[in-house]
Amino acid sequence: MTSVDWSPLLPLPVLVVLAIVAGGASILALVLRQRGSVLRALAVAAFLAALANPSFVQEDRERLKDVAAVVVDRSASQGLGDRAAQTTAVVDAVRKRLEALPDVETRIIDVKEAGGGQDGTRLFSALESGLSDVPPDRVAGAIMVTDGVVHDIPEQAAALGLKAPLHALVTGHPGERDRRIALLDTPRFGIVGKDVVIRLKVEDPGQSEPVRVVVRRDGTVVAERRATPGDTVRLPIRIEHGGQNVIEIEAEEAPGELTAYNNKAVVPVEGIREKLRVLLVSGQPNAGERTWRNILKSDANVDLVHFTILRPPEKQDGTPINELSLIAFPTRELFETKINEFDLIIFDRYANQSILPGVYFANMVRYVRDGGAVLVAAGPEFASRAGLAGTPLAAAIPATPDGKIVEKPYLAHVTPTGARHPVTRNLPGSESEPPTWGEWLRLISADVKVGSAVMSGADDKPLLVLSREGKGRVALLLSDHSWLWARNFRGGGPHLDLLRRLGHWLMKEPDLEEEALRATARGNVVTVERQSLADTVADVTLTSPSGKTRVTALEGASPGLWRASVETDEPGLYRLTDGKLTAFVSVGPPNPREYQEVVSTTEKLGPIAAATGGSVRRVSERAGEAPRIPTILTLASGARFSGGDFIALRNTDAHVVRGVSVFPVFLGFVGLVLLLASLLTTWLGESRLGKPAR
Repeated sequence: MTSVDWSPLLPLPVLVVLAIVAGGASILALVLRQRGSVLRALAVAAFLAALANPSFVQEDRERLKDVAAVVVDRSASQGLGDRAAQTTAVVDAVRKRLEALPDVETRIIDVKEAGGGQDGTRLFSALESGLSDVPPDRVAGAIMVTDGVVHDIPEQAAALGLKAPLHALVTGHPGERDRRIALLDTPRFGIVGKDVVIRLKVEDPGQSEPVRVVVRRDGTVVAERRATPGDTVRLPIRIEHGGQNVIEIEAEEAPGELTAYNNKAVVPVEGIREKLRVLLVSGQPNAGERTWRNILKSDANVDLVHFTILRPPEKQDGTPINELSLIAFPTRELFETKINEFDLIIFDRYANQSILPGVYFANMVRYVRDGGAVLVAAGPEFASRAGLAGTPLAAAIPATPDGKIVEKPYLAHVTPTGARHPVTRNLPGSESEPPTWGEWLRLISADVKVGSAVMSGADDKPLLVLSREGKGRVALLLSDHSWLWARNFRGGGPHLDLLRRLGHWLMKEPDLEEEALRATARGNVVTVERQSLADTVADVTLTSPSGKTRVTALEGASPGLWRASVETDEPGLYRLTDGKLTAFVSVGPPNPREYQEVVSTTEKLGPIAAATGGSVRRVSERAGEAPRIPTILTLASGARFSGGDFIALRNTDAHVVRGVSVFPVFLGFVGLVLLLASLLTTWLGESRLGKPAR
């Protein structure tokens, strides 16, 4: 390619001024019809041209191919109906037509949904990444094969970074139907025992018939409603336990809809306890009393009510009970009227002194069997007739004292059962034999009736016994010397770990359940965990959202704990069961953005495509119809790059220069001197002729 290049010998402003002056003088000479004016004008023009220093430039150019991007939507919604087949057919046809164009390089960019479906379909981010190594001037255009539901459409065409048309070939068909649940307000946390409110809508455009909605909590149906599409529905759901409560909401499937996947919505709600109310009754002042109080008061989630009976049980002088204190002990209020408001009742070295009538102990037995919890920290009085074993509460206490008290130093040991129990498993110091903690000095001898002895003491006698009574729980600590660990006696011991775990187990913290089936998900991998006191556990069956099942064997991870990891191939709510216990886990985002809208559309991409001169069109108007692919051609320029039966790419004329040849018109200063000499000769010649005739 040949072009003219100008390299002025003087600054351009100076050259412009000279040209104006010379032009004015020449015009004036012509108007006055002076002799030689034409010759002088030509000489001045040649002089100015020499100052401009023109050169002919010959470039050796190599044509570069234009780059056309084909962005293929491979998101989950593209697998609905016959969209996958449409996409394959359209991409194959577009590739062949682009390959037939001269000087066009085709780039196929396959795009899956981002963030496991939570971030939706992001075609424009993929387009930018796929063309990051291509200069914008080489991009001929982009063709998107998609259902039109794209979640990263820029607001302005300038944000694309392209100077080329964008075309969209939309799969699917007009008139598609899909019913879905749209969540409006979902709480992340809830108070155990209270309701949380979930607000939602059933979206089903063009429909007005009420739809049946079923609500499940941890797989159990808790409510059914009729919801009119488009109306806001409020669902109060009771949070039954701490930890994760999986709430599943499902609308009945509509005939002919694209998918029933988004008819379900999963709302995981973390159950937390508002306040754990604990009643601590100390039968007499003792060193362990402060240990219990310090542990319970250090937990901000515990509301502690503490009473200490100051009159020793051995003092019997006939003084009436109602005259023993300035403030009456509210026995009726605590143990009859408001007993069910407490999550845990602790008796610390309590002896029966007729302060609590037998009917109140009977109330406590009912309280436990209905779901309450009692902890008995026994001292010497437990072995006597005045101990709690001589009251109606004995029906719930898991061991019976034999009247003996062992008074000698001993090391507490975790029993084989205790090694599997979450309260005492991996208790700091228990990993060695003998345990690396201090000694206790007293033990109340007792025979275990029910439950499990998780710790033993002197002469291998039970030290800590845990049992379940009806819906509730009971713990019996057969020593009042746990405070020795707190005082660092002979090295101390893990009193905080032991007593906190014990209290949380009694108050039914999910992580401390001795028989539990749990599952957690990270990405598409589900980790199954089974906690049990048994020697072996059964295999676990996983049921996927689509109903497919698979059986997984668990392997021992530590005493009382078995685990397995399972890779899943579909998102949604999985059900796990071993025949006795059931658990649920949500794989992937609970409500993927990819499935919130699945009806194909041409409206979303229309504005951005029009702003680039491109177009959006469907490839099929009805199911079963073969896709119609427009003709693809290239145009050098134009406001629109599409027509009724064609779409066009921009011909960029991109090239690279391999060599340059320069041919100066004037030979620099040599030419300038020659021109100056010619000009002087002209003026001297005219001066000899004298003045021109008038």
